[in-house]
Amino acid sequence: MNKKDIQAQIADLFNEMATGLETGSFGKKPRIVVTGLGSEHGEDNVLAGCRAGAASGIDVIYLGTKSVEGVETIEVATDDEQFAVMEELLSTKQADGAVAMHYPFPIGVATVGRVLAPATGKPLYLATTTGTAATDRVDAMVKNAIAGVIAAKACGIAKPTVGILNIDGARQAEIVLNKLRDSGYSIEYATSGRADGGAVMRGNDVLRGTPDVMVMDSLTGNVLTKMMSAQSSGGSIETSGDGYGPGLGAGYKNLVLIVSRASGVPVIAGAIKFAAELVKGNVFGIADAEYEAAERAGLTQALEGRKKTPSAAAAEAEVKAPPKEVVTHELAGIEVMDLEDAVAALWKQNIYAESGMGCTGPIIRISEERADEAEAVLKNAGYR
Repeated sequence: MNKKDIQAQIADLFNEMATGLETGSFGKKPRIVVTGLGSEHGEDNVLAGCRAGAASGIDVIYLGTKSVEGVETIEVATDDEQFAVMEELLSTKQADGAVAMHYPFPIGVATVGRVLAPATGKPLYLATTTGTAATDRVDAMVKNAIAGVIAAKACGIAKPTVGILNIDGARQAEIVLNKLRDSGYSIEYATSGRADGGAVMRGNDVLRGTPDVMVMDSLTGNVLTKMMSAQSSGGSIETSGDGYGPGLGAGYKNLVLIVSRASGVPVIAGAIKFAAELVKGNVFGIADAEYEAAERAGLTQALEGRKKTPSAAAAEAEVKAPPKEVVTHELAGIEVMDLEDAVAALWKQNIYAESGMGCTGPIIRISEERADEAEAVLKNAGYR
């Protein structure tokens, strides 16, 4: 190595140190490409977000028709052109990740968003917000939980807590996740801030940011992201949070994060920083480890086995109700689509039960004296 090369390396090293002292980030700067065409608030809005992101010690490449100091720009004229350039930059490793306003993820990949809980300002990972991890709702929610853990770990949370939003499929997803946990997959549940606790979260827990990772289906996550990010503007522009996040799925290695066409400067800047955190945190290395651990714990078998479990109604053409009893005890945690089958399973064992709907969701009403017996029957039948 000649003297000139050594001097160039020393200069590069001092530049990196200067950047590190200024931004608190040392080492190679992540390179993030951002698509600018299509924003409802114009290119200037996106460029301002890019400039804010670049000020955090990130190399930002902007694709559009305008430019701004401090941000590298590649001129493109159309949507198709900007996505072709974006794909080229990613495939040739000239960029470590991308922030785009839309992207066609394959089935099996869904995005983990990050917003700020309104009551606490705590970062809340919404798993998931776009794309779909599976065509079956419960399967998707189980895989969403894993994706949420991956994103949170890549961003520095060593043991992220997980909560499941109280929507259709929540209890069945919890059953599968419990099986994985019992078989060795490490998952740490949050406890709802409501009096009845549990890993199934209420709306209050969304506002508080009770878990680190909130699990739900993508459509629900998409709505929550929009509401929480645009609440201060009345819905006209998203002003807080870090967008809809990275697409994650088993074996998927393309780091693309989504923002909305309605995203404002803070959200675009936040998405760029989110992308850089994922790059620095080795998100795909963490993903490989998490999916491998889940498979060792029986992920595929647990999801397939859930679909093969015969319902009580299918196993018995007609089950008559036992003699009526006074039912003052409530059993929660049964999916609404399984409710009548679960009642039939109890009737088959000569346990009188009635279906109902409590303030936290579907319930089965049972006598106090037979509560423990009913719990055991429902667990053996796969409803708990």
